Amino acid sequence: MPVTITTRVDDKLAKLIDKIAEKEGMDRSTILRRFLIKSANKWLIEKSLKDYEEGRITLRQAAKVCNLSLWEIIDEVKKGNIHVPYTLEDLQEDLRGLDE
Repeated sequence: MPVTITTRVDDKLAKLIDKIAEKEGMDRSTILRRFLIKSANKWLIEKSLKDYEEGRITLRQAAKVCNLSLWEIIDEVKKGNIHVPYTLEDLQEDLRGLDE
């Protein structure tokens, strides 16, 4: 069920939103909903990738949190130039596992 959320913005931002709405042929509410969805999704991806980079979650967990496929989150990792938390010790452990 939709929920109404109200907020105050300064005149300059309100005029910019109205200008964008006019150019897109939409009303102010539709533009704001689209902005909120896009911004919330971007924040969620950035937060999940930071958690991944810091080793708090796996890449698969990040994908699940963001409601993305593994391939989509991998693309986000590439775009964000995220450091993969894979150490020399991890490599050595993986190599030992191959010997077994």
